[in-house]
Amino acid sequence: MSAPLIVCAHGTRDPAGRGTIAAVVAAVAARLPDVAVLEAYVDVHGPDVVEVVDGLPAGEGGVVVPLLLAGGYHVHVDIAQAVARRPDVVATPALGPDDRLVDIVLDRLRSSGATAGMPVVLVPAGSSDARAQADSAAVAEALARRWGGPVTLGFAAGPQPSAADAVVLARESSGGRVALASYLLAPGFFQRKLVDAGADVVTGPLAPDERIVDIVLDRYRSALSSAPAEGP
Repeated sequence: MSAPLIVCAHGTRDPAGRGTIAAVVAAVAARLPDVAVLEAYVDVHGPDVVEVVDGLPAGEGGVVVPLLLAGGYHVHVDIAQAVARRPDVVATPALGPDDRLVDIVLDRLRSSGATAGMPVVLVPAGSSDARAQADSAAVAEALARRWGGPVTLGFAAGPQPSAADAVVLARESSGGRVALASYLLAPGFFQRKLVDAGADVVTGPLAPDERIVDIVLDRYRSALSSAPAEGP
């Protein structure tokens, strides 16, 4: 049996958001019937990632895959510290940047009624961590190349511009309709804020989507194939 997989999300008080994350974890487990797939969180509620990692049987190893779209504080500090005491457990990078996430954003835009070339504001949750901001910027650049129109960043919280301010700036620049593309994983407080940001088109969050499951599996298998002999 392969090393256990811990799928580690942020955490949310929103019931729909919790259900969406649980569905992703269940979909991952269904694709790995011979692997113990566990869920963990870094904030808001448990099970806490530290407790889940500590609870892994000694010597079995394990892989933590962040169910997070960018590699900010939670990936580089919270999750990194959780695995630091366990040399047999490794953590992978975040889900993004990844072209499959761009594919999902494009599908959401088209299904929501955005037209080709329409200015798009891509909205991640927001982070003060420069590494997370760089990951989000890379996704915005990739989206712009494939969308064929201007793509700018706004944030649901934290850095500026806010989603609402970014929509105003995009409208002033184009003089026309503006689409707001959610770069959030699940429904919840931040997604509801996007609906009130003043855009003409607002897309839904990225999950559920089987391509997210694909990325989790790829991160897991890559960790297994690159782990040292004493690791998972």
